[in-house]
Amino acid sequence: MANPNVETVTSGADRAKVALAAALVIAGLVGFYALSQQPMIARIGAILGGLLAGAAVAWTSGPGQRFFAFSKDSWNETRRVVWPDRKETTQVTLIVFAFVVAMAILLWLVDKSLEWVLYDLILGWKG
Repeated sequence: MANPNVETVTSGADRAKVALAAALVIAGLVGFYALSQQPMIARIGAILGGLLAGAAVAWTSGPGQRFFAFSKDSWNETRRVVWPDRKETTQVTLIVFAFVVAMAILLWLVDKSLEWVLYDLILGWKG
């Protein structure tokens, strides 16, 4: 996206930050299940807290910054996509449906032809 020729070097500190971020997210999930007797808002708060804390720690690492930059570039690319309008979508759907029906008929004809050749002509079973 931005610069695909950049070499990535991950230090031990970056690895530790990513591991800590993953541990915080997992801790949030564990907290959700550990707080099973608490109100749902507290349980959801545990998950959101773990996700936010993990994202904050990941943001400070090199791989995390590259991930967030990639996510931003991906979102921008998605916004630039030209989506088909209703008419075009309907036309393509009908074409696909017609092709599927035509292929089903063709495969049925091939199956029945092979069945006739094999059972009636070759084996003589007259089914």
